[in-house]
Amino acid sequence: MKNRFQWFTKISPLLKENSSKLRISYYVIWNLMLLTFIIGLIGFSFVSGVGAGYFASLVDEEPIRSKDELNRKINDIEETSEVYFGSGESLGKLKTDLVRERVTLDQISPHLVDALIATEDEYFNEHEGVVPKAILRALFQEVTNASTRSGGSTLTQQLIKNQVLTNEVSFDRKAKEILLSLRVENFFEKEEILEAYLNVATFGRNSAGQNIAGVQATAKGLFGVEAKDLTLPQAAYIAGLPQSPFAYTPFWKNEEGKVVIKDDLNPGLNRMKTVLSRMYKEEYLTEEEYDQALTFDDQQLRLELEETLKKNDSTPYEKYPRLTYEIETRAKEQLAYVLAKEYGYKEEELKENSKLFSFYKSEADEKLRQEGYKITTTIDKAIYDAQQAAAENYQYYGKEIAGEPVEAGAVLIENKTGKIISFFGGRDFERSQVNYATAAPRPNGSTMKPLLVYAPAFENGFAQPGSVILDAPYNYSGTSHGVHNYTSRYSGFVSARKALTQSYNVPAVKIYTEMLQKSNPMTYLEKMGFSTLNKKRDYNAPAVALGALTDGVSVEENVNAYATFPNYGEFIDAYMIEKIETKEGEVIYQHESQPTRVFSPQTAYLTLNVMRDVVTSGTAGRLNGMLSFSSNWSGKTGTGQDYKDAWFVASNPSVSFGTWMGYEHPETENKAIRGLNYTYKGKKYSERNLGLWAELINAAYKVNPDLIDPNTSFKSPGGIVTRSYCKLTGDLASKGCSEAGLVDSDIYNAKFVPTKKDNSLTDGKFVYVKDKAYQVPSSAPSEFVQTGYTISKDFLKKHNLSSIQQLMQWLPDGIKGKQAIATEADQITDNGTIPSAVTGVRLSGNSLSWNTSGDSDVIGYRVYQAAFNSNSFRKVASVPANQTLSVNISDQTAEYYVVAVDVAGKQSTSYTVVQGSQYAKKGKEQEEKEKQKQEEEEQKAKEEEEAISTEE
Repeated sequence: MKNRFQWFTKISPLLKENSSKLRISYYVIWNLMLLTFIIGLIGFSFVSGVGAGYFASLVDEEPIRSKDELNRKINDIEETSEVYFGSGESLGKLKTDLVRERVTLDQISPHLVDALIATEDEYFNEHEGVVPKAILRALFQEVTNASTRSGGSTLTQQLIKNQVLTNEVSFDRKAKEILLSLRVENFFEKEEILEAYLNVATFGRNSAGQNIAGVQATAKGLFGVEAKDLTLPQAAYIAGLPQSPFAYTPFWKNEEGKVVIKDDLNPGLNRMKTVLSRMYKEEYLTEEEYDQALTFDDQQLRLELEETLKKNDSTPYEKYPRLTYEIETRAKEQLAYVLAKEYGYKEEELKENSKLFSFYKSEADEKLRQEGYKITTTIDKAIYDAQQAAAENYQYYGKEIAGEPVEAGAVLIENKTGKIISFFGGRDFERSQVNYATAAPRPNGSTMKPLLVYAPAFENGFAQPGSVILDAPYNYSGTSHGVHNYTSRYSGFVSARKALTQSYNVPAVKIYTEMLQKSNPMTYLEKMGFSTLNKKRDYNAPAVALGALTDGVSVEENVNAYATFPNYGEFIDAYMIEKIETKEGEVIYQHESQPTRVFSPQTAYLTLNVMRDVVTSGTAGRLNGMLSFSSNWSGKTGTGQDYKDAWFVASNPSVSFGTWMGYEHPETENKAIRGLNYTYKGKKYSERNLGLWAELINAAYKVNPDLIDPNTSFKSPGGIVTRSYCKLTGDLASKGCSEAGLVDSDIYNAKFVPTKKDNSLTDGKFVYVKDKAYQVPSSAPSEFVQTGYTISKDFLKKHNLSSIQQLMQWLPDGIKGKQAIATEADQITDNGTIPSAVTGVRLSGNSLSWNTSGDSDVIGYRVYQAAFNSNSFRKVASVPANQTLSVNISDQTAEYYVVAVDVAGKQSTSYTVVQGSQYAKKGKEQEEKEKQKQEEEEQKAKEEEEAISTEE
């Protein structure tokens, strides 16, 4: 101040001398300055006006957005839907191009908030949406095409660009961005703006190779922690990523498609140091914190990234590919129904209109990727994992054919709810993406029999477990197409219980064709959820009774149908999506079971009771020896045509479980059927499939024994009674049936117990001509009259049996006196002639046999025997015409002949005598004895003559 005063006193005289000159100069300069200012003001006003007009023209088409609209826009964050197991564990996010998870500001580390502000927008807390000097600087750099440029966008502007506008580089978009940023700052608090930004910013790639956005997904994807738990160096590292996400991201995919850590992490680390420097400069860090954070180096970063890589080494699609795809497909369908309902469409309308359904599924797919839904499934993680491991380790699938392995599918359903607890969809997802449990329909073989034949027959009284059917070679009605049992052997008259237990084909087809004449059993399959029925080819086709569906059925639908029986006749549709919730927690879909009555409780119980025999003594009789526990299983095996498919489905009171095994492409290979009918490691196809079923259910039991083996059994619902029946007809047992030992008992629906007494089997007497029985005429010799059980002609006609010989081979096991069974007698008369001589009489060892007489009235044969050289023949045997024409002889030294006897008692007058094998030997011995005797007599006579001569 002092210096300034001295300087002023020195020049003051000069100022006085030149005051007039200075005064003139002052006025001149002042006027010039005033003129310049006025001109500048006019120019500035002009430029400002032009600029304002230009700015106004740029935003002219931008609508005036309300606070609510802007709120929706900036918080409209695309968030991937997350899937949860029914047991509570997270399966992970659905597949999407961008992984994001929303969090609130209080769930984010303060370090990260400070780091982003210091790095991206140092004036965030002071500005009102834009920083004018930053905009002017950026504009100047744009006009001058400067080589280095600094960003001119605030966090608010970046939020607007990402959420409301586009990434287009233009003055038009920039002007709108500025306008909207000012408006957002006017409407919202800084915390709201910051929270929205932290949830939308992109940060590169995570440890699973997915693109990530939002600080929560980034924290988890890079360091395996929640955003609130980030350390200072981690937060600084993440805050540096938005400048160049894919340059600084530490992960990349190598040539093999595997996610690995980059060799050079310096770009990201250097950027992290820049962030720390700015935080220190803006006083968010103390010097000590800053220095400590700088010690975070390449080695420490790499260790933390490697740890995250170990935890998140795969996406749900990689860990659970078939499960994830299945859940995604089903969630999409259910969400499509929800969306369509909002517009007044019913679920049935979508199912009938494929285009409409496709449209809403597309909408649902987009929302699943963007709305951040929480999808809860029915799958039990522990059981699912255990069954996948068991299936992977199973050693008896079978051999590869033409490079194609045996495939398999399995589904486990909880009966009372319909929940799909677990499934096995295939052996190698990389080889085949088909889900063999849910989306690979195949003919279901004999597992169809309980569903389409026996249960409907029990329901409508066409059959009961004690009903009797003839299991014998059979052609479809009016055709030449034969029905064969899978063993090509037949068992004659059997009960429905035994036919199902042993999986005989002929009885099943016979029952089914009978039902087809009066009803449509296919409606039962429709009620039980079969979605692949071919109405043109399957309905009224007898082969469908054996599972020969044109388009097959999936394992899921087959097992689901079986669950109808333990539910006492109610079908509960199986499902996998339990509920879908919005990210706000609103439940927009909740599964609700809607039981459908298919069979009566009595029918369900009868079917279960019969199928229990399948497991204990039938085609699945080996199963119990394969299980690690015992349970009340009722089930059925199945074999596809030409052994292309192997099935087993079984239920207990808690769950139903089924497996399928076969080749993906079971078509012919070089005209040779590709089937499973071979032995592999000592096991046939049915045993291999049963073994797989057992291994998978054992694995599930180990996880949850209470679910898999409940402490309950199938209880009779009432209306079930036990009755005795005749094993020949299924009717009430008659006296003849009882005496023949043809009585058995079984359970029945009380509505359909047998009421008719068997009249096919009665006591009687009869004679036979060849293999046909006749009433006994008074002239018939009693020795050929037989007593026993007479079968009615109507019975033979009903079963298309033309003779007693046909009947005999099909009689039930254990019948008493099978040889005494005859057809209902007819009349026979004498033909008036003496029977012709019997031909073909021969001795072979101890067996004497002959040919059947050609006469029409011969009812038997007599066998005569005479001792050696006696010609004194006597009758030693009588053989009725229907029996085996042979007798055992006791004396090989005798002679024999056979005569035919007719109904009038006349017998053949001519015959052929045959001699026993010892007959000639005995003759020679006799001749030698007689010769010796003669010689002895001659010697004696000679000796006597000599004695007389001596005396003389």
